[in-house]
Amino acid sequence: DNTTPVDDAAVGDVIDEPDTQIEVGEIDSDDDMSIDISDLSPATDNDAADNDEIIILDDDEEAPAVDELADKMQVEEEQAPDESTVKEEPVPMSYGDIDDELIDIFLEEADELLESCEDTLAEIKSAPNSTEHIQQLQRNMHTLKGGARMADLTPVGDLTHNLESLVVMVSENKVQADKALFDILQESLDVVTSLLASVKKREALMPATDLNNRIEMFMRGEVAEKRAVERFDVQLSELESDDDEELDEIDISSLLPGGGNDAEDVVELVEEESSPAESADAAEKTADGERPHWGERASDVNFKESTEQVRVRSDLLNNLVNYAGEVNIYHARMGKQITDFGFNLSELTQTVDRLKNQLRNLEIETEIQIRSGYEKEDDAFDDNFDPLEMDQYSTLQQLTRSLSETAGDVESINDILTDITRDSETLLVQESRISTDLQEGLMRTRMVRFGGLSSRLRRVARQVSRELGKEVEVIIKGDNSEVDRTVLDRIIAPLEHMLRNAVAHGIEKPAARIAQGKKEAGTISIDVDRQGTDVLIIVKDDGAGIDVNKVREKAIKQGFMTETTELSDHDALQFILQSGFSTADEVSQVAGRGVGMDVVDSEIKQLGGVLDIDTTQGKGTTFKIRLPLTLAINQALLVSTVEDVFAIPLASIEGVVRITGLELQRFYDSDNSHYEFNGIEYELRHLGGMLTGNKGDYSKQLQLFPVLLVHVGDQHFALHVDDLIGRREIVVKPVGMQIGAVRGIAGATILADGRVVLILEMSALVVADSLFKEHLPLVEEIEEEVVASDKTTIMVVDDSITIRKVTERMLTRYGIEVILAKDGVDATSQLQENIPDLMLLDIEMPRMDGFEVASFVRNDERLKDLPIIMITSRTGSKHKEKAMDIGVNQYLGKPFQEDDLVANINEILKTAF
Repeated sequence: DNTTPVDDAAVGDVIDEPDTQIEVGEIDSDDDMSIDISDLSPATDNDAADNDEIIILDDDEEAPAVDELADKMQVEEEQAPDESTVKEEPVPMSYGDIDDELIDIFLEEADELLESCEDTLAEIKSAPNSTEHIQQLQRNMHTLKGGARMADLTPVGDLTHNLESLVVMVSENKVQADKALFDILQESLDVVTSLLASVKKREALMPATDLNNRIEMFMRGEVAEKRAVERFDVQLSELESDDDEELDEIDISSLLPGGGNDAEDVVELVEEESSPAESADAAEKTADGERPHWGERASDVNFKESTEQVRVRSDLLNNLVNYAGEVNIYHARMGKQITDFGFNLSELTQTVDRLKNQLRNLEIETEIQIRSGYEKEDDAFDDNFDPLEMDQYSTLQQLTRSLSETAGDVESINDILTDITRDSETLLVQESRISTDLQEGLMRTRMVRFGGLSSRLRRVARQVSRELGKEVEVIIKGDNSEVDRTVLDRIIAPLEHMLRNAVAHGIEKPAARIAQGKKEAGTISIDVDRQGTDVLIIVKDDGAGIDVNKVREKAIKQGFMTETTELSDHDALQFILQSGFSTADEVSQVAGRGVGMDVVDSEIKQLGGVLDIDTTQGKGTTFKIRLPLTLAINQALLVSTVEDVFAIPLASIEGVVRITGLELQRFYDSDNSHYEFNGIEYELRHLGGMLTGNKGDYSKQLQLFPVLLVHVGDQHFALHVDDLIGRREIVVKPVGMQIGAVRGIAGATILADGRVVLILEMSALVVADSLFKEHLPLVEEIEEEVVASDKTTIMVVDDSITIRKVTERMLTRYGIEVILAKDGVDATSQLQENIPDLMLLDIEMPRMDGFEVASFVRNDERLKDLPIIMITSRTGSKHKEKAMDIGVNQYLGKPFQEDDLVANINEILKTAF
């Protein structure tokens, strides 16, 4: 008997050794085989080479009592409560003394590598024979493995090491690139993502033992289900040294089924075959024979030139962007200051010119008087000189010449100030250019690729489809489009919810799709496109679509509408955005509770975006999301309505037209308030009425009023405003909870003059129009109070800039609106358009003095009741009597006292300033 007896002690040693795994393949009952496993105990340095020796007996040799060995193993298994006696239970990894900074560096790189892995795997699925993509995946896995081990994240390092070995075998055509491979690779990437998520939260990491075993079995060409029926396999454990050099793996189970006839061939095959790890080491080398070091990406291996990057805290970056916005605001305010300065300087120039003309006339008049013999007798001249021999000047001539010189000096100062203003404007333009570049640069630092969400969105769809037993393919187009990081972070959750809904409610089961003539796997496409200052995201599926009739039934059942309500399909679809609204017949963990789409719609509106829904029964549903490119800066149109100014984002405005007051009155008086433009009917509304409930003023029937054309969903609105101020680049500021809770308010901004202006959200404002219905009886009741509460308007007519400015500043403090006129001609011109409540009038003015202006007013039928207070330095009785004869109400001298002027205003207007 040549059978080698089994040593029970040796078997026990093997079982108790944690680094040795015992696996015995299926035993054919017809063949007797014997294995000497006494040498499988852990080897010492002296006899390590004996680990590769395998004794295989001939067919005619009697096998040992394998049943006894099986009974022995079974007894050991029954004595242990679990597998811990045979296989070590996975122990959660703790972080201990691991360097947090090193982990953060690894996580930052790992996110990019995982994103690259997801994209590369998608490319491999579409082109399985692409060597370039397979090598790219292998390089990414190698970098991940090195980084994980550098950071002492053993579970991640072990899993990525096995994945790298598997990908190397794919590149060597030892593993077929089929669906089974793609499934295990995809599952592995999901697990790595989950492990990294735990690392970010500093949660304990559990080794992916089961997945690692399945990957190893996959590399051996085995299937996972086979493990359930295998009773014994013998496999040498993988020993790995510190420098990543690994011993050969020997799969004994592959030798057993062949018996003893091919023993020599099999042993020779085992000695010659290299391990997957060695193949991985060979594939890791680049063309120059060097291995890429940890931290090098694939692009760094192929292209040595790279751009250095720095890490910046997101809160610091947000603050810098906000500061850049503040610089914009102050730049606008400085620009306005310089514009005002330039305007006043131009007035100074005109005043100097007028002064020079008056002095020239004075000189001429003086010269005429001298020549006519009106020279004063006490003016003495030197009798020794003849007038032809020496110019003789009177005192009056000397004064006029002195005044001329002073006027020349003022003109020189005016020229200097003009040059300074011109230089300041040039510097302001240069500063504007630099600040704009700075702002755009800072904004670009906040821009991130939408493709960064690709792997996450695909994973969400994959998990939901796996739970529901559906096949779904997610196609993302335009993933290189850049979006503000803040916008992207806030749109992630809505997109994930829409994907879940598309898979749960839209995509049919494979059998149902085949019966309808569709592909077995459903398709969900996400198309991202930048349009001007907006980003358009289109989420489309080829599923069953939304049953609009079912939506109507649910809406009636839940009280959102009545059976007699007539709504278009598009309007009916808006009910799915209501809280608690769902057409699902059953509730699952994925969807069906009616919670979510209202949150999606609310989040999109808070971002200043618009959500549009379109569906076709049996063909699918399309969601269109339009978002601002960034939340920090926006282009807006400033409009005034009643007495307020509002900012409306340009993205929500299709165009602007002008309609006369007569036409507007005709529209509002008729029952059909629809305005047609370019073949499209717009519902006409007054923006002031929507915001305050007040009716518009159409008394000036020939005046052209601006009307904004707005498109919301499939509805078109024409919003009538009182005036357009202009287009501005605004810095969006958040508002408090009190104002933010009002529908239609998106934020606020600060204008160049320091005024705070609300930014309107047109889509929400139009929908909320029913909250601002006009209450005509209430308006009629308080009409007299509204008239009484209008601002008092006073016209100041004076040729002195200083007097005009001082008076304006004083009256403004009392809430009085001031109209300025620089002389009598200017005043009479402005009176044709605006009739003030009172006029402050000077006497001595060029072109038309105060007496002439007062006479004009009293003789005009439209202006004759206008109160006039004459303020002048001529306080003599002669001037005062003439003023009173014309019909002036009060006569004050200069300089006037503020209290006296206010008292006279209150007395005339019956006010109480």
